[in-house]
This record gives sequence, C-alpha cells and structure tokens, in this order.
Amino acid sequence: MNKNDVGTVILRLVLGLTFFIHGLSKFQGGLANTAGFFESLSIPGFLAYAVAVIELIGGILLILGIGTRIISVLFAVIMLGAIFTVKLSAGFLGNDEMAGYELELALFAMSIFLVFANSTRFSLGNKIFRSEGQK
Repeated sequence: MNKNDVGTVILRLVLGLTFFIHGLSKFQGGLANTAGFFESLSIPGFLAYAVAVIELIGGILLILGIGTRIISVLFAVIMLGAIFTVKLSAGFLGNDEMAGYELELALFAMSIFLVFANSTRFSLGNKIFRSEGQK
C-alpha cells in the first residue's frame, strides 16, 4: 500500500463518518423537523428524507468502502444543493446569522476526489467485487 492509498483510505473514512453523523443527527432531531426546514427554503420536504437516508446509509457504505464512487457522487450533489440553496448568501466564511459554505465546499472536494480515486485494497467493495483474475 502506497502513501496515496493511505491518504485515500483516511479521506474515505473521515468523509463517511462525517456524513453518517450528519444523517444520524437528522434522524435524532426528527425528520419532520428537517423536512420543515427544507420546506422553509422552498425545497420539497420529501427531499429531507432522501438526504438523511443517503447521509446515514451512504456514510456507512463509504466507511466500509462499498459503492464509493456512487455514494461520493450523491454526497457531492447534496453539498452543491446545500451551498446553492442555503449557504451561498452567507459567503465563504459566513455572517452573523449562519456559517459560510467552507465546510460544504471541503466536503464537496473530498467527495469529488473519491469519485476519481482508485479503489484501495482496504475497501470491502474491492474484496467483494474483484474478479478471480485480480486476486
């Protein structure tokens, strides 16, 4: 395993954990509350449920290294949605009312990196889906 693989694994674990905790927080705080927040932004409330499930389940899958590219694309889309619907007006560093979009931009960049990164041998997906000739 080279140093790029180590960095990729660390990035995958941190990103997966971050999204898992955000998804868990949405469930613990009540999905109806999150749906209400979405609706206050003129975003359909049902998307709150989709985002929460993607964050929770996607975070677990990313930690395990299963479906990394697909999950990372979904995370990137969620971050773009957060930036353009909620955070952009606050600026990069934020204002007195809310934080800026620096975290969402960093999570977006991490997600895009994982879309293009090679699979490492420390991913369950690589172990499960790798063909016999590659062992």
